[in-house]
This record gives sequence, structure tokens and C-alpha cells, in this order.
Amino acid sequence: MKEHEVDLANTMSARSKIEKESAYSQVAARLLLDVIYRETMGLPASDSTLLKAHRQYFKKYVKEAISCGRVTPQLLDFDLDELSQAIQLQRDDLFTYLGLQTLYDRYFLHHEQRRLETPQIFWMRVAMGLSLNEGEQKNKRAIEFYNVLSQFYFTSSTPTLFNSGTLHSQLSSCYLSTVMDDLHHIFKVVADDAQLSKWAGGIGNDWTNVRATGAQIKGTNGTSQGVIPFLKVANDTAVAVNQGGKRKGAMCAYLETWHLDIEDFLELRKNTGDERRRTHDMNTANWIPDLFMKRVRDGGNWTLFSPNDVPDLHDLYGSAFESRYAEYEKMVDEGKIKLFKRLEAMQLWRKMLSMLFETGHPWITFKDPSNIRSPQDHMGVVHSSNLCTEILLNSSADETAVCNLGSVNLPKHLGANGLDEKLLASTIRTAVRMLDNVVDINFYPTIEAKNSNLRHRPIGLGCMGFQDALYMQNISYASHAAVEFADKSMEMISYYAILASTELAQERGTYATFKGSKWDRGYLPIDTIDLLEQERKVKVDVDRSSSLNWDPVRAAVKKYGMRNSNTMAIAPTATIGNITGVIPSIEPMYKHLFVKSNLSGEFTITNPHLVERLKQVGLWDEEMIDDLKYFDGSILEIERVPAEIKTLFPTAFEIEPEWVIECGARRQKWIDMGQSLNHYLAEPSGKKLHQIFMLSWEKGLKTNYYLRTLGATQIEKSSVDINKRGLQPRWMKSKSASSNIIIDREDSAPKACTLGEACESCQ
Repeated sequence: MKEHEVDLANTMSARSKIEKESAYSQVAARLLLDVIYRETMGLPASDSTLLKAHRQYFKKYVKEAISCGRVTPQLLDFDLDELSQAIQLQRDDLFTYLGLQTLYDRYFLHHEQRRLETPQIFWMRVAMGLSLNEGEQKNKRAIEFYNVLSQFYFTSSTPTLFNSGTLHSQLSSCYLSTVMDDLHHIFKVVADDAQLSKWAGGIGNDWTNVRATGAQIKGTNGTSQGVIPFLKVANDTAVAVNQGGKRKGAMCAYLETWHLDIEDFLELRKNTGDERRRTHDMNTANWIPDLFMKRVRDGGNWTLFSPNDVPDLHDLYGSAFESRYAEYEKMVDEGKIKLFKRLEAMQLWRKMLSMLFETGHPWITFKDPSNIRSPQDHMGVVHSSNLCTEILLNSSADETAVCNLGSVNLPKHLGANGLDEKLLASTIRTAVRMLDNVVDINFYPTIEAKNSNLRHRPIGLGCMGFQDALYMQNISYASHAAVEFADKSMEMISYYAILASTELAQERGTYATFKGSKWDRGYLPIDTIDLLEQERKVKVDVDRSSSLNWDPVRAAVKKYGMRNSNTMAIAPTATIGNITGVIPSIEPMYKHLFVKSNLSGEFTITNPHLVERLKQVGLWDEEMIDDLKYFDGSILEIERVPAEIKTLFPTAFEIEPEWVIECGARRQKWIDMGQSLNHYLAEPSGKKLHQIFMLSWEKGLKTNYYLRTLGATQIEKSSVDINKRGLQPRWMKSKSASSNIIIDREDSAPKACTLGEACESCQ
């Protein structure tokens, strides 16, 4: 056997034992570390001189990486001796196997198939790249950033981790553009999408301005084919230009609900029909005005228009939209608008929900709360969200909105009495500085993106590990205590994120368009719920209470202004959650034992919190592992598991969606942008679907992300003796073949929303 085959055999052997003992994940990670040390420095992990050699290698690495064109020569401006002494090699032991393998395969810089970076050198390279413009303090700031990153207190998004300190430092996660009703601009945006995707950006395109099928083209005196053929071109662009060869291109198209092509738009992800009118690789999302939701609720009709007949409608929201929409409907009645379609709002809503269940798309996002609560309402209109539905920024022909993301690791900030406020404040202060630095350091693939980001300087600070934090406090996700923790944790993040931006404004000045913003007018995010309620003329059913004294924050905003137009957004964090070993974002636990697939391979995932609890009561054994396999990662029907453990450890599909929505609503009141909020539906039910998304609207949520559903079939259990149990799992009980509804239909997708790395572009 060759040496690398021996290494692989050892690692695979440790991997195979993870399902029995989660600590084997650390064993496999240490075996991989040994490989990394030998590949980079030529020393095994057991070498007694490893730390000294590692610090010496760091200086050699910088020069070598510069010479082979992997990092910027500006890294030589740092004091490499000082930085090398700050490296803490023991932090390599924080990694699980999944996290380290992900870094090894996709994040570490390499040259001629040899990795140049170790984990700690990787973190230091990212920190240095984010400190380039810190002047005389650059060494101090690089060490500060390194300590936050390498201890997993905060993690920057994937584009930042990929590209920080490199020759093309495209560090931003998300780009939002508006397509105008002009052939030249349509293909300009498609070309821009290609450039943005090349440098690891996730893309959200607003297509509502493009005229509908059958509309007149004055120049040729012909009729338009509508927006659908152009979406096919955009879809194929995302496939052709993957993200630097590191992951698939990722794009989402948005269309407003009154667009005459909306019914065809809903079917873009279907597996049947004309392939020229299908976009299997592109995400889609509905951009829904409040008026439509009211018409659905009240059983009213809805009118579809071509945008060239109603040119101002896309830029209006709230009561202004409602009055103008009514005027256009009157023009239809008077025969002044010829191209339209009128149908029951509930009929269209049902089709929206059925397509969402069948194909996972289009997502449900709400136009009015996204605009009414926007801090930048004085500078334009939010025309769409992004690839993962958490970014809500203005876009126009002149400005492609950009957002720079990163996430606070909640479990790392838990103490004996809940969140450690002092530590969290310190982490957020550093994180906001890092995110603000991205704006100036960033490589911008298009001039529209550069113009927008430098003017408004938005950042998106989020969180991850929410479910881990609940476990650590013995709180079930399906509980009022979880709702309270969602509220208080987001309030604390909001408090210190806004305060950190005011501190930067004091040091560096406000962002260029601060004057006239909601910040300038005295509105904090918590204040804008009342504005939404006034415009909507419907009660927004969310608790408005707070636990912190916000007077110092209000005083700081008034005195110093804000450095950033927007400060908060909760991204899915699928990949950086893997890297840091926490449950992604604000997600509940999917299952307690399952296999996760990503570009690095397949990984067995066990819930270490559950394993530890079962060990405490003497129940973690071979039989329990077999039971978890038999019951598809759930403990609800394992009789010997105590009731209090079952209450604490429901899986995502065992939690009523109302709990997830209530937690989301409590967070949303503190956030100036949005959150990637998934919903889980165990049993097919049109009524339940309606209730989920109507409730999310009533609670004031701005957007919804994936609807996750269970397939009709489950994993084969060839390695489990199912006969000895003498009972069927819940998913087999009382179900005929017909009860699985559209999952068994020929035209249903194999669930585009199955759990995996749902959307890596925001990670």
C-alpha cells in the first residue's frame, strides 16, 4: 500500500465508528491533521517540534504563496514574526472530521495539488486579508480577527474564507440586481451574473420589469414571448459559470405576483412539460404584495398585468401600491388596458403552494414588510431578496446591491447563566469591523456592485447554532422557552451590532446616504413594526417587548450616525456550520442519525447532545443505534427512551411549524434585513401549507426559504433486523400508496429541498 492509501484507510476506519461514538469524529479529524501537517510542513502531528516548525513554516508559506500567485504581496507588509507567535496550534483540536475535511477539500489554498495551508494558517490568512486597510494597527487587528475566527466565535461567509488575502479578494456573499425591460439590459445582467458567479457570489435577479407574453414590442411591431425564455438563459448561465470551479453556480429569480407570466413562472421547476420553459438549476421566488394576501384571506379576485402597461407598480408598496393597483383594475374594467387576466386570488395561491410542495419552488417572500421596514426607504426600493431570502436591499439599473455576511456562533457564547453578554458584545464589535472592512477591500466584478456597496456599506451579521444553544440549556425547540431565547438572543445581537456600527461611524464617518434614512429619522428595527401595521391596516401579531435598555443605542445613533445602512441578516450557514461543528443557522435538528452529502463526500452525522444524554442514563448502546436507524433518526417511538428526553429532542419534522414561525417572528422584530427561515411538513396537507404561510405573513415575517417535506419512501434498512421490533415506524402506519399524494406522481420532483447543503452561496 502507498502511504496516502494507509492514511485514507486509517481515516475511513475512524469515520465508520462515528455512528457508535461521536468522539470518533475528533479521532478522524486528528488523523486528517496528521496528513495536513505532513503535506504542508513534512512533519507528523506527533513531532515534538511541531509548534516551532509551524510558526517558521507560516513565514515560508506567505512567501511561497505569493510567488505562485495564490495570495497578494501585501501580506508581506505585516510583521510575520509577530503574527506567527500569535498562532495557537491547539485550536486545531476544535474541528470535527466533517469540518476539517471540508476545509481541506475546498478552502485551503493549494499549488500543483499540494495544500499550502494548515487550519491555523488558513485562519490567519483570512484575518490578514481583512486587515489590509487597518494602517498602523494592521498587526493588532489581524491577531484580533484571528482569535475570533480560530476559536469559532464568529465565522465569515464562504466567499470571504475562499478569497481573503488573495489576488482577487471577492469577499461578498450576495448580489441583487434588477432587470429592466430592455433587450440590451437583459443580457447585460446575464453577463454580470456570469462575472459575479465566477467569483463565488450568490445571485438574486428581479425580473418583474420584463414585459409579459403577448405584450407589444413597438420597435418590431411584434409580440413578446415574455420573461420565461430569458429565465432559461439565466439558468444555463449559472450552470456554465460555476463558482470558480469550487461549487455550483447559484441563482434565484424573483417575480411579483401580479405579473401576467406568474403562472408559467410557478412551473419553472416542474419535471414535465416543454424543457425550453424549465429551469431545473435555478431557484425561484414569489415577490408578494400585502394586497394579494388580503385578497386571499377575503376570497377576492386578482388581476394579472404586463409590466409595460403598469410601469410604476413594481416600485410602489404599502397603501400607495394598493390604491394604484385598484386604479389599474378600474382601467381594465373601462377597457383601457387590453392585456390582462383576472382570476380568484385563492386559485393562484393554491397553485403557488402546490408548486412549492411539489418542486420546492417558488419560495414565498413578502414585498411590503421588506420595503416598509427597510432603513433605506429614502434611497429606492427593495425589488427582491437574494439567493437565500435573507438580504433585503435596494436595487436599480445603476446599483447592484451587495451584502457581506458572517455569523456569530451562539453555543460559544453560552455561560452558566445563558448568553455571556460581555463576550458576545466583544465578538460582535470585532465581527462588525471585519464585515465593514470587506466593503473597502473587496474586488467588485461590476461597477454597479462597487457603486452600491461603497455608497451604502450594508453588512449582514447573523447567527448559527441556535439548536445547539437550546440543547445546552435543556430547552426544547417546541417550547415557549425557545421562543424567549430566540427573542432575547437576537435582541442582544441587534443591540451590539447597531452599537458597533455607531462606534465605527464615530471613527470612520457615516455611510454616504445616511442622511434621511430611518436611522437618521430615529427609527430602529423594533420601531418599524408599527409602521408596517399602519400601512397594512392589519394587526401584526408579534410581541413588541424588550429586555435591554435601548436608550444608549438610540443616543449613539443620533450622535454618531451609522457606518452601515444595514447590519443584520441570518444566512443558512450550511457550510460554515459544518466547518465549526454546529447545527446550521436557526435550524432545528434534522435527524439524530443521518448521512449528509456534500462536495466532500458523505458523512455520518449523529447528534452529540443526544448521545451524551443517553450515555448519562445508560441507554447509548448497539440496540439504540439500530433503533435510530430503524426509526429514521427519531427517538419518539423508542419506548425505553424517557419522556423528558423525547420532549427535549424532537426532530425538525416533529416540531409544529408554528414554533419555528414564532421564533422567526421574535427574531424578525430586531433585524433590519431578513432571515433564511425553513419550514418542515411531515404529512402532505394543503390546509397546513396555507396555515404556515398565512401565519408567517400575519406575524410580520419578511421572507420564507425552503419548504422541507418527507419523501414517500425511507432509507433501506438492510443492515437492521426489522423483524425483532414487531412494529412499524410512524411513516408506514395508515398510509396507502395514494396517501402520498404528489410524491408518487410522474411529474413530481425528487424534492429539490432535501436536506444537504441547501444554499452554499450565503455560507
